[in-house]
Amino acid sequence: MAIAIVYGSSGGNTEGVAKKIQATLGMDAKVFDIGSVDAATLNTFDTLILGTSTWYDGELQDDWESFNMDTLELKGKRVALFGLGDQEGYGHEFCNGMGILHAVCVDKGAVLLGEGWPVDGYDFEASDAVKNGAFVGLAIDEDNQDDLTDQRIDAWVEGLKAQL
Repeated sequence: MAIAIVYGSSGGNTEGVAKKIQATLGMDAKVFDIGSVDAATLNTFDTLILGTSTWYDGELQDDWESFNMDTLELKGKRVALFGLGDQEGYGHEFCNGMGILHAVCVDKGAVLLGEGWPVDGYDFEASDAVKNGAFVGLAIDEDNQDDLTDQRIDAWVEGLKAQL
């Protein structure tokens, strides 16, 4: 099983989380910066774990914005998501970037894994990454809850492994 962990990171936090997910997951997962990889490479993987931070007014990180998602083949492909946000400073759009990626994956026919991450333990006003009362993937707040990052990654990856 070929697994790619793909992130977009402006300040380094999302890259750091991607590498922690890789270390926890094992399974020879490869890590890619979305700003330095093409769709042809990503299309060779069976499973994608996509991560982004949320910027500006609830938008995707810049490198994701520049990537042509139309060239990514997701129909029937297993995809899991993780997102970073700041629930205190931007609680009205917490992890919206992950919600944007989720919508693209659904539209393109991906088989989504790692959904149903609980909103308990977070304090935010609104998020496009919440569907049916839970996050569509792993939500991380390195600005305000960095002390919870490792245990959240461990728990999410454990559930993800069961789905793989």
